[in-house]
Amino acid sequence: MRKNIERLLKEGKLKKQKAGFTQIDALLKEAILDLREAKKISGLAKRATYLLAYMAMLKTGRALMLFEGYVPDDGAQHKTVVEMTYLILGEEFRALVDHFEIMRRKRNELTYEAGVLLSATDAQKSLADAITLVKKALSKVKSRNPQIEIDFSLDND
Repeated sequence: MRKNIERLLKEGKLKKQKAGFTQIDALLKEAILDLREAKKISGLAKRATYLLAYMAMLKTGRALMLFEGYVPDDGAQHKTVVEMTYLILGEEFRALVDHFEIMRRKRNELTYEAGVLLSATDAQKSLADAITLVKKALSKVKSRNPQIEIDFSLDND
């Protein structure tokens, strides 16, 4: 992990940044809010569900980066967040982060191109993977700061 982080720092894709648990906590709470909203609309709006799930993953990836003392610092910040998420979580979460990368690309298509196809299965898989990523990040953050109190219930308003 260190070698890859050093490479990203040299390439100007990352910069070191100290962050308090308050910033990390805020990003994770925002990610959970995105998941709550995505869950509420999941049967009605697959594009919105997909985009909210992606945003939850992005915010979670940024929280993990801050947790490790980094922020993205280039024009491809989303891609850097995906890469760092993999470096932080490791090989055990390779499939999850690979799907995060697919979601990043699809989100670009949905944002910048017309007529992009998105299935209900894509939306549901994205929501499920976002939930898994947020849970893993919460577990990691709580391992260093057990006092952190974040309600992960997806049924709250």
